[in-house]
Amino acid sequence: MEFLMFRILATFSFAIATALGLAAEPTILFPKTTIDIGMVVSNLDTSVAFYTEGIGFQQAKGFQVDSELANAAGLTDNKPLDVRVLVLGNDKAATKLKLMQIAGTAPPSGDTAFIHSHTGFRYLTIIVADTSALLSRLKKLGVEPLANSPVTLPEHLVPGMSLTCVKDPDGNIVELIGPTPE
Repeated sequence: MEFLMFRILATFSFAIATALGLAAEPTILFPKTTIDIGMVVSNLDTSVAFYTEGIGFQQAKGFQVDSELANAAGLTDNKPLDVRVLVLGNDKAATKLKLMQIAGTAPPSGDTAFIHSHTGFRYLTIIVADTSALLSRLKKLGVEPLANSPVTLPEHLVPGMSLTCVKDPDGNIVELIGPTPE
C-alpha cells in the first residue's frame, strides 16, 4: 500500500514537473525490460522436453551462430552454435530461454546440490497459473519436487501462493511460484 501511494505521488509530481518544463525527458536505457537467458545443456532434446512439456514454455524460432562469429564474440573457441529458443508467452517481451548443446564438447556441470553450492546464476523463477497441473506434467516426465515442495509461502509475502522447487535434466534448480495446490 505504501509503495502504491509513493508511486502515485511520484507520477503526479513528475507530471507537474513536466508540465512546468522542469523535468528532463527520461532516458530509455533498456527498450526491453525482460532478459533472455542462454543455457548450455548436456542433452538438448531432453532439456527442450523438460521446459516445454513439463514447465510449459513454447518453442519459438531458433537460430544458428557460425563458428567465426562465435569465436570473434568470445562465446566459443571456434565452435558453431545451434540455439533452440523457448518462450513464456506470446508477447514480444516474453522471457526467452535459449538452450544449446555445443557439438564436440562435454562441459562439466557444477555442484547443483543447493543454490549456495557455487557462485553464478543459480536458479530460474517462473510464476505459474496452476501449480497442480504443472506438478502433474512434471510427474509424467519423472520429475519430483525437491525436499518438501510445494511449500506454502507466508501470507504477508504472497497470500495463497506456494513455492515448488524442481531440478531440470542438468540439475539446475527451477523455482515455481503459483497457487497453493489443494
